[in-house]
Amino acid sequence: MTYRSAGTAAATCRMCGGALTEFLDLGRQPLSDAFLREADIPGEFFFRLAVGLCDACGLTQLVEEVPRERMFHERYPYYSSGSAMMREHFTATARELLDQVSGRDAFVVEIGSNDGVMLRAVHDAGVRHLGFEPSGGVADVARAHGVRVRTAYFEEGTAAETRAAEGPADIVFAANTICHVPYLDSVLRGLDLLLAEDGVFVFEDPYLGDIVDKTSFDQIYDEHFYLFTARSVREMAARFGFELVDVRRLAVHGGEVRYTLARAGSRTPSAAVAEMLTEERRRGLHELLPLRRFAAAVHGVRDELAALLRELRDQGYTVAAYGATAKSATVTNFCGIGPDLVSYVCDSTPAKQGKLTPGAHIPVVPPAEFTSAYPDYALLFAWNHADEIIAKERGFRDAGGRWITYVPDVRVS
Repeated sequence: MTYRSAGTAAATCRMCGGALTEFLDLGRQPLSDAFLREADIPGEFFFRLAVGLCDACGLTQLVEEVPRERMFHERYPYYSSGSAMMREHFTATARELLDQVSGRDAFVVEIGSNDGVMLRAVHDAGVRHLGFEPSGGVADVARAHGVRVRTAYFEEGTAAETRAAEGPADIVFAANTICHVPYLDSVLRGLDLLLAEDGVFVFEDPYLGDIVDKTSFDQIYDEHFYLFTARSVREMAARFGFELVDVRRLAVHGGEVRYTLARAGSRTPSAAVAEMLTEERRRGLHELLPLRRFAAAVHGVRDELAALLRELRDQGYTVAAYGATAKSATVTNFCGIGPDLVSYVCDSTPAKQGKLTPGAHIPVVPPAEFTSAYPDYALLFAWNHADEIIAKERGFRDAGGRWITYVPDVRVS
């Protein structure tokens, strides 16, 4: 395997140009969703996964940027509707958004609409909508459910075209997408063009505060270029004439925040914004010392998890993994977990089955292989869906199987 650098390592903030100070290096990493076959191994792409803090605006971000075309394409294997919990979440989100535009000839736009799980509810309500989704395969799934989708990236140019063709948007929404976009300057200029004067931009993404609290370092991978806080979102918004007017903590995906932006002065910010900003200052989320303590904890989890798996192997126990998630690429490659320690990963996504995990090259198999002959231990990569998975797989525990988790620390249960 050869190291192929993404070629855009930066010493300055991608948003404001401030000095970027690196505090965590997760080493040589592959594309997190690039599941591959044996023949693909010689050309596998790798980059250095390191994280830095902007000294000026407090925005935490990757030091090296992976070209977007490598991550989002026709074969992109993640489907937002794959989890019952997430389907419920997005249906409820759609209802909340529609309540804000009730009784109006509304236009709702989603950036990164994936398989259309949120916009299906908007479509079913008879509300005009449009999704932007550059990954053609998942976009086709959305279209099959009646969702209007444009297979394109949302940026200044495509936003201008949409405004000319469709008029202003009342709400623009994004989930687990904005943190993927290094070129947020173009996105925010596009929002300025597309949003109605009283419109809002609502987006939800993993929250740095939760990542630090839970030592959930696997939330850091190629697609998650930014790790947001209320302060960094406020600073970013202000650069483009927007204001952070609301924040809400969410339990999904291991801890997220839903941010609401409006044109500066058009709405009164909620008390929740000031409360979160105060809490972030108290915790030092924009200071290097707490972030370096987080980095030290990450190394501790790595060492403990690798040691546990080696011990189980040496004692003759069988260990498999559950959930071939994007974030598991960070865990396996940073911790040195390969097929010598974990025999396979079971996953329900057909596009991943029969392939190897990125970088670590652990075989991905259907769930039937897990249930047909339970391993002694199962390493739960999809820990953010733990309740749903453990309830579904009662037979594993009934057969004497034990779960291994590593967030917030290494545990066997």
